[in-house]
Amino acid sequence: MSHNDFGKIKQIFKSSKLLVLSTEIIEAIETPISLFKKLCNNEKSYLLESVKTIDKWGRYSYIGRNPFIEVKGYADKVYIYKENQIIEKTGKPLGIIKSLIEEYKMPLINNMPDFIGGAVGYIGYDIIRSYEKLNNINPDNIKMPDIHLLFMEEMIVYDHLKEKIIIIVNLPISSNAKSVYETASNRLQKIKNEILSSRYILNDNQKTKSREFNYKSNESKNGFMKKVLHAKKYIKAGDIFQVVLSQRLQVETDVNPFNVYKTLRTLNPSPYMFYIDFQDYHLVGSSPEILVKVKGDIIETCPIAGTRPRGKTPKEDAKLADELLNDEKELAEHLMLVDLSRNDIGKISEFGTVNLTNYMEIKKYSHVMHIVSNVTGKLKEDYDMFDALISCLPAGTVSGAPKIRAMEIIGELENLKRGVYAGAVGYIGLNGNMDTCIAIRTIVFKNNKAFIQAGAGIVADSDPESEYFETLRKAKALMEAIKITGEGLA
Repeated sequence: MSHNDFGKIKQIFKSSKLLVLSTEIIEAIETPISLFKKLCNNEKSYLLESVKTIDKWGRYSYIGRNPFIEVKGYADKVYIYKENQIIEKTGKPLGIIKSLIEEYKMPLINNMPDFIGGAVGYIGYDIIRSYEKLNNINPDNIKMPDIHLLFMEEMIVYDHLKEKIIIIVNLPISSNAKSVYETASNRLQKIKNEILSSRYILNDNQKTKSREFNYKSNESKNGFMKKVLHAKKYIKAGDIFQVVLSQRLQVETDVNPFNVYKTLRTLNPSPYMFYIDFQDYHLVGSSPEILVKVKGDIIETCPIAGTRPRGKTPKEDAKLADELLNDEKELAEHLMLVDLSRNDIGKISEFGTVNLTNYMEIKKYSHVMHIVSNVTGKLKEDYDMFDALISCLPAGTVSGAPKIRAMEIIGELENLKRGVYAGAVGYIGLNGNMDTCIAIRTIVFKNNKAFIQAGAGIVADSDPESEYFETLRKAKALMEAIKITGEGLA
């Protein structure tokens, strides 16, 4: 990967359409936030981060800029933007993206991060309609693609463990590989110079125009509660065991979405933190829950069901954790969703390889604690990360069980297309690795509005009012992040 050996690089990537070069900056004095502010100025870009526990960041933070391919999908139509042209394709959208990934496939490189190039963005909840017969296509009041992915030429990876910065350039190979190599080498040096420059970053704390943060919902409290009762009738009739109903909140705001991200990563650090600038709109999120992860031939998912707030003292914290692990309703719901995850993983795994590596453990984050389990399997020989994605999307924790019938009921009872909410956000690597989270605790910023959607799992003994307030509790950290940022307190 070093950029000083053209012959070696050419040999490694001889069967790839991409030339991948990298260099490092040892003893980094920057942070992922300062790097992003230096390198990405109001352009299509992303920042992916992770907090494993309250005070421990995941090993890598990923920054990307300068897309060489952009993909937008609308139902069975997929538009590929590359080399100043738009290619329209019709068919199963994930199959089209799979073909694109295979076209630029790269080998696994030792001693490099899991992700060194590929697609970053989202795959919306409603894309499942291309694979399952579902009625009730609800109106879309945000107007976003069902799929939006960016393939970046330039990536900057912050290694928190070794405190170094890895700069990566991915360039499509033309007939003159040597020329592409020289261009990539020059690009590496240019990025390195940008990082090492002492360019002053202005304080970008911002107050919005004088405006109250008055959120509007697509559901009244009474309307939501009636839908909970309706869902319980389906449960009593034996159609389903559980269904997740949601409401969408929106507020007018001119806050800077990246400043909201900075606030959120402090206010509500989570395993999946992301900021994606698509130019027309922005995604900001702090999802606690993996959808599906593939590394090599190992597939992993991590169902979360069961929540309590953090205690104010260690004693209260322990009491709440004990209470959660002894709540029969929470345990029954968690077990049901673990079984659903095992079924999703089992469809595409070799016989006998599906395992519960962790079962009903308490994981504590800044504001809440959850019951969490881990399900893993080994992919069947003829299956890959796209099969894993199709099998697991959407997660049972945001749809219900049985999944397809629950989705039919969601389409009937909810009055808006879900869009990004309850879909997948993350990366799909050209090296075969994938890491995606469930698109919950996520804000969409578009046209000076912020949209937040949150749901509650409805079961036989659900209390309608409690479930309504559960959705508001899940949205609270996001609403606070917008308010704090807008008041210039971040």
